[in-house]
Amino acid sequence: MQSEHSWGDNPSGPVDAVVEKAQEMGQAMAEKVAEVRTAVAAKAEEVSKAVAKRAATVKKAAAKRAGAAKKAVTRAMTNARKAAKKAMKKAAPKKAAKKVAKKAAKKKTVKKAAKKKGQRTTMYSSKGKKLYAVRDAKGHFKDIQTYKRAHSLDMKRKSKAEKSAGAKKKAKKK
Repeated sequence: MQSEHSWGDNPSGPVDAVVEKAQEMGQAMAEKVAEVRTAVAAKAEEVSKAVAKRAATVKKAAAKRAGAAKKAVTRAMTNARKAAKKAMKKAAPKKAAKKVAKKAAKKKTVKKAAKKKGQRTTMYSSKGKKLYAVRDAKGHFKDIQTYKRAHSLDMKRKSKAEKSAGAKKKAKKK
């Protein structure tokens, strides 16, 4: 076995030459790797800036389209409302509406007059007895009678429906 001393004494040996060459190549390789890394980082930065710029452009375009769509919908709704109003005006002429309103008013007044004819107001006498006051169509008192008497008369009278039902029963029996 050779000692370490003998290897170190001959610096110009073939092994040392190979080592020196490898070290030189390693340094060159490291420099090349550093250059490639720098170039890749620069290119990546350029690409990221370009992507960010394109994304901003796309976002602005999308916002414009959304705003335009919103305006179009609002315009369509406004036009639809206007068209509906016009259609309603054409569908119901004013003269026909006035005639209908007059007929309805007449029916209401007739109903009120009929209702007032048979309307009774409940009152109490000074002694505390319950009274019915019957009014005429104008609203004036027509008759005042006790509740007991009015009720008994009402029970004796028959309505049109009761009379027609009684007539039907008699007709069936015969």
